[in-house]
Amino acid sequence: MLDKLSNNNLFLIRHGQSIYNLENRFTGWKDVELTDLGIAQATEAGEILSKITFDQCYTSNLKRAQNTLNLILEKMNQNPKIIKDEALNERDYGDLIGQNKLEAAEKFGSEQVQIWRRSFDVPPPGGESLKMTAERTLPYYNQVIKPQVNAGKNIIISAHGNSIRAIVMEIFNLNPEQILKTEIGWCEPWIISFDNHGKLSNHQIIKRPSEPSKSHLFLD
Repeated sequence: MLDKLSNNNLFLIRHGQSIYNLENRFTGWKDVELTDLGIAQATEAGEILSKITFDQCYTSNLKRAQNTLNLILEKMNQNPKIIKDEALNERDYGDLIGQNKLEAAEKFGSEQVQIWRRSFDVPPPGGESLKMTAERTLPYYNQVIKPQVNAGKNIIISAHGNSIRAIVMEIFNLNPEQILKTEIGWCEPWIISFDNHGKLSNHQIIKRPSEPSKSHLFLD
């Protein structure tokens, strides 16, 4: 199916598993490395996308997303221009960064932590809500990235669960309830195609063979 793609495609990739993911810690803007599994996940994504040619690449200022992109491009034997911007950074978890999620639930109460994690507009102390993340990410997407796709280019964004959620929410016109039920799996390529007028024409989520898919687009 990837062989049939033309241009005007946006590829969304969440970074591979990080050390803090493995340790079940809030990560946010903490600049942590990929685990060995995360490296393998990124390499596998590169194998899946090997027949695609990217015109330009975008990533965050955090090395787990940057390294994921580099591993993908290395596997594809490509060297397109890479643009980094903190607008694509993960949601800032503020005072929760570095805390184990189970320990945070014991400290603050599981219900409160769940609100901080999964509500649309309630930020954790000193951090961002998903709404605030979208307000940071979407102007950059609409002003910088989307025009490149509309110009007929194949563009890849290697970023994070919540910055990608913000973009998905915009593209599919999702409401807060729908986007909160949408999951973005590690290194599972989301391929979103547009027609020559910039209108959404197709989408697919590619499962990596080595692991069960954790991605889900909630449209109901």
